[in-house]
Amino acid sequence: MADTWAGEFYCVKCKEKRETEGEVVVSESGRRMAKAVCPVCGTKLNRILGKA
Repeated sequence: MADTWAGEFYCVKCKEKRETEGEVVVSESGRRMAKAVCPVCGTKLNRILGKA
């Protein structure tokens, strides 16, 4: 079961902050990132959470 993170993401396409829920993954450099999809335009959203 993957971790989820609910909060604010910035959509580059809409140029606005969006509240949504995303899946937490660990990047190659060891940082935790939340990945989601914009509920308005469907663009992929990323948010860096910090080191794992």
